Amino acid sequence: MARGLLVLGLAAGVPVLLPAAPAAAHNSLTGSDPKNGARVATAPKRIELRFLASPAPATTKITVTGPDNVPATEGAPTFAGNRVSVPFTPGAAGLYIVAYRIGSADGHPVSGEVRFTLTTGTAAAPPSTSAAPPSAAPGTPAASPTTSAASPTPAADEADDAGGTGWLWAVAVAVALVALGGGLLLRRRSARR
Repeated sequence: MARGLLVLGLAAGVPVLLPAAPAAAHNSLTGSDPKNGARVATAPKRIELRFLASPAPATTKITVTGPDNVPATEGAPTFAGNRVSVPFTPGAAGLYIVAYRIGSADGHPVSGEVRFTLTTGTAAAPPSTSAAPPSAAPGTPAASPTTSAASPTPAADEADDAGGTGWLWAVAVAVALVALGGGLLLRRRSARR
């Protein structure tokens, strides 16, 4: 009977100790350029997001909005390994929000956002549909398009972070089950003597 309890405890504990592969399939944001919370004076040409695993193009959606929810990107995202970048069309100075939604290898969608502030921007467009000034073609940003330096620190505003600690709870439960089974086995052995 005691041997059966030990085998049962081990059988229950081993599968709980092995979910590292599914947990690794759960994707997450590892960094961005501009980084989350950055204040940039010069607008970048592109916004880049870096993920733990390569996102699938079919399930990836990235939007960039500027002050007053004005869209600030045109064109499709480009993928290079675990990096996704989108063209950036700067507008007025202010807060820009890069929202993303990607699928993970485990099928779980991950979404979040990166926020940065553009400290200089283009002048607000007049409400009429007048022609663009002769010095700029329509749709051409006025800011100099150079990339700001940013460190690859993880973004703090990730909406889906529950998957990162779930496996810790599973390990704790497995250890508790194994300890309980071992304690019962030792108790039975000492009771027989």
